[in-house]
Parts: sequence; C-alpha cells; structure tokens
Amino acid sequence: MGFLDNAQEMLDKGVSVAKGAVSGVAVEQQAFAKAFVRLCADGYAQGWHEGNGGNLSYRLKPEDVASCRSFFYDNPSSWVPLGAQADNLRGEFFMVTAAGAHLRAVPLDPDAAAGIVEVSPAGDAWRIVWGFKDGAVPTSEFASHAAVHSVRKEVTGGADRVLYHAHPADVVALTSVLPLDSRTFTRTLWKVLSEGMVAFPRGLGVVPWIVPGGPEIARATADAMRGFDACVWAHHGAFCPGHTFDAAFGLMQAIAKAASVYATARAMNGGDGELPNMIPDEGLRGIAEAYRLPVNESFLA
Repeated sequence: MGFLDNAQEMLDKGVSVAKGAVSGVAVEQQAFAKAFVRLCADGYAQGWHEGNGGNLSYRLKPEDVASCRSFFYDNPSSWVPLGAQADNLRGEFFMVTAAGAHLRAVPLDPDAAAGIVEVSPAGDAWRIVWGFKDGAVPTSEFASHAAVHSVRKEVTGGADRVLYHAHPADVVALTSVLPLDSRTFTRTLWKVLSEGMVAFPRGLGVVPWIVPGGPEIARATADAMRGFDACVWAHHGAFCPGHTFDAAFGLMQAIAKAASVYATARAMNGGDGELPNMIPDEGLRGIAEAYRLPVNESFLA
C-alpha cells in the first residue's frame, strides 16, 4: 500500500468519525462498549491478564449496530478468512480485543486496543468496520471465539453474546496436577466451594494442551462449549460465555475462586489432593435440588 492509499484510508476514517460526531453517541460511549471496557479493566485488576494474555468478544445486538453505523468506516478493510465456518454468524458484528493488545490498555484507548468486525454473508470471513487503529487486527484467537459464538448462539437460542478468555493462575496450575478430564476437574471444584455447582452446574469442559490460535483448538473448544458451562484450556486459561458481560465475568470469577480454594486447601494438606473434608456427593445433589439447577447428572456419583 502506497502513501496515497494510506492517506485515502485515513481520510475515509476521518470522514466516518466526523459523520458520527453529528449523528449520535460515539461508539466508546455506547452502553455495550462501556461494559466491554469495564470487563477488561476488572479482569486486569484480578491479575488474570499478564502482558497481552487473554481476550474478549461481544456479539452486537441489532440496536447496537444501528446506533453505531454512522461511526463505521466508509471503506471497511478487505475480507480476511475467519478460520472457521459459522453459518449462523452471517452478517453479525463483533466487538473484539486486538491481537497483541494488553487488556489494561483497552480502557485507555478502546479504538486502538479493540474494534468492531463484520462477518461476511458467507460466514467464513471478517472485515474491520470500526477501531483497530494503526494497523491492529482482532485477536489471534478470533477463530476460536467465532467457533464458540456459533455454538453458544445455537444452544442458547441467541442469548449468549459475550465470550471471555482469561488466565487465572490457579486454574492454569490445576491443569498440571489434576487429570485432564472434565468429570474429575468439575467434581474437584464442585466439592470445595458451594458456589461452584451453582455457577457451573453443567460442568467444565477440559481441552488438553493445543497450540493456541489454530483450527484444532477452535474445534475442540467449540465441541466442549456445546454441553458445558465453560471450558478450561490446559496450561493456558479458561473460556467463559455469558448472556451479559457481568455473567461471563462472574462465571470466570467463580471458577477462579474454586480453583484457588482447592489449591490453598491442597497446600495446607501437605500437597495431598485427598482432602479430609469436602462436600459429599449427597451434598452436591442437595445443592442441585435446592437451587433447581440443570446439573450434569453424569458428574454426580
């Protein structure tokens, strides 16, 4: 791309911003964008986002798109392969953190550390329509996000719109000491924290270590998220979906707290995972019945 092309692109973006300035509330001031920024700040404050670790995406509602259209670039970027086929995401718009962006930077400069992309009519590509200043692009794990969004849109009837990926230290640590199977991992966390079953009654899917960012981990994560409440990536972190930003953040927080309680109790027990006092199996069933939870019956004794 030559100098004149760059200049024209900057002019197009400038015109889009100028149009928006006289036609409504800027994207950064939209309620969904403020919630997006807040989650990034809250996650960083928890210590879950070392360096550029972690990412976030949100599937915009039609009214979000309508309120932001005047701020979209007159000339969006070229289409880029999505890395996943997502027929039920055709024409959808997503706010996504940028590749390499530190989540602590999102509140400081939202349209550089994040942006909005549109999914192609064929459901197999994306293009930038807002943000991602200075040549930024969506997170390298956007293929995983798209694959999971597709599944969660299907299984929740469109209710899930948020997908949050973070690196809580104790969750990652447990993947080095617990068997990497969903039943063991889920039951371990259920039995040390009463809130665990309430927060993730369908359990946690566990994906063994796979190089991040590629189609293999995208498929494995999407498969896990079809039946589980959240997904743990071995030696990496966790993925939490939600109807809202608060729901996704709260789910991550509950998983992190349960992992922390187990790690602390195990350390107090001299490193032995056979803890003398845990919630008994009949107690788990009692929690499920008391709160009328859609519990994964195969994970109960």
